[in-house]
Amino acid sequence: MESLETELERARALDVEEVADAIEEIGFECTRCGGCCKAVETDDGAAEHTATVFPDEVRRLQETGDYDWRDVARPMPFGLTEGADGPEGETFEWALQTDGCGDCAFYEEGNGGEGKAAAGGQQGTGTCTVHGDRPLICQTYPFSVALGGTSQPMGDPVDSAGPEVPQADGAPADSVDSKGLVRAHECEGLGRDISREEAEELAATLKRRAVRELEEAVAVSDTYQPVDTDGVVVHDSEGAKRPDGRPYDRSE
Repeated sequence: MESLETELERARALDVEEVADAIEEIGFECTRCGGCCKAVETDDGAAEHTATVFPDEVRRLQETGDYDWRDVARPMPFGLTEGADGPEGETFEWALQTDGCGDCAFYEEGNGGEGKAAAGGQQGTGTCTVHGDRPLICQTYPFSVALGGTSQPMGDPVDSAGPEVPQADGAPADSVDSKGLVRAHECEGLGRDISREEAEELAATLKRRAVRELEEAVAVSDTYQPVDTDGVVVHDSEGAKRPDGRPYDRSE
């Protein structure tokens, strides 16, 4: 627990100007390719899109179109197993809901109407139908920050910039990471010019995301109590929930 708390302190102390410098060095402009919204092709076939969404973000998205919880979010599949009646087990995050192809349920192919363009405003083929209310992870892709210790950006980075990442107090010795603080993940928009204003706005949002992710992790760790039940239970910062967002009733 000490490691997560130390990382949270580092996240809150992030220098937005320093993060913006790193983003400028890497460079980025959204091309609306839709790559970050679609299922990922792997050697074993297509893997569903998995973007983390926080409970309050789920509720905000519900309000945009009078959606049910399950229209917006699904249990993060990592850690779940396939039982006789479907997925079962415990997981610790929510993921944005997907469609029958494994793409984000809010992604549409084809040029959309005004106000739906992805970050950067470029013309292309991808449209986010909830762009103004999209989760923090969507606002900041393809960037993440690495703070050392136990929490690391998901997926292998293709580039990094900024100061070296220190080791968190109490973290395993093999967690030392000498790569840059800001990581860039696979995206065809990398390496393109970005204005200082855009870099600073993105850096501020990236800091907010880093803080939120760690606050969520700390809260889950503080409130987690294992369950022994059929089906799926999701543990988030608000407690244990069923896949439809209802609080888990331990008397069930």
